[in-house]
Amino acid sequence: MTLVSIPANPVPEGAISGTIKTPDGTELRFARWPGPAGRKGTVCVFTGRTEQIEKYFETVRDLQDRGFAVAMIDWRGQGHSARRLRDPRKGYVRNFADYEVDVETFVREIVLPDCPPPHFALAHSMGGAVMLRIAHSGKRWFDRMVLSAPMIDLPGHATSLPARLLLRAMRLAGQGGRYVPGGNDVLANTEPFVGNKLTSDPVRYARNAAIVAEDPTLGLASPTIAWADTAFRTMHGFRAAQYPSKIRQPILMMAASHDTIVSTAAIEEFAYHLRAGSHLVIAGAKHEILQEQDRYRQQFWAAFDAFVPGTPLF
Repeated sequence: MTLVSIPANPVPEGAISGTIKTPDGTELRFARWPGPAGRKGTVCVFTGRTEQIEKYFETVRDLQDRGFAVAMIDWRGQGHSARRLRDPRKGYVRNFADYEVDVETFVREIVLPDCPPPHFALAHSMGGAVMLRIAHSGKRWFDRMVLSAPMIDLPGHATSLPARLLLRAMRLAGQGGRYVPGGNDVLANTEPFVGNKLTSDPVRYARNAAIVAEDPTLGLASPTIAWADTAFRTMHGFRAAQYPSKIRQPILMMAASHDTIVSTAAIEEFAYHLRAGSHLVIAGAKHEILQEQDRYRQQFWAAFDAFVPGTPLF
């Protein structure tokens, strides 16, 4: 399966792409880039909700410049991976455990046979939540994880008990495939830059909008009740007193001080209780740190470079 290239966002050289199939029959798109000579290992990049491989071409180049091979997938239900609902714009997943199936299939079919070790994970937002679930389960697929604005909780009272009970009731009533209350079919990253909650960088925002404009089938709109229900249940699980302390995986969390998508305070609190973790709050940045202005991205990469070694830890 081909990758979408536009002048503002060309495909990084050396790309190998295709599809793999999970045990439950879901087709996933993958892409990988071999590392340069004197390999340092592979960084597996996991996107957030609504995102696609193409949005991270700049990140792929950043990692290649650091001497890493890179591998990615589109999560089920987004990008050019299979979508389950008749309306492909709806963000849907049955259970967050399905995303773990995606990762396991990706590791087994692509990473282990074709990507040089050691293997590291770089995950954003929803992808960060999936990585925390994997780390908590004890699976050691990655030597270290770097999580950008992981979805541990939402700001304010969005994940309060009444909100969770409402979503659960609506899903049990057979409305799981409907948009969440207030949701719509407008594709993410296509609205005007002014007032957006994702990044303060107009050039990168325009580039990401151009990707979806070039191929709208890459885009995704609001989440469904089913997605929100399982996401809220996952975030509620993160609140358990012993959840972070049971994670032995070395993890670096990076949060944005101006994030209005996920809770920065929740990230700080969670990171404080990790046994082998640390965190950094990037002052001034919005939610999508890797899509931010250079002054914020430079802080991200400085922390990444200090945390991710070129030799196995285990």
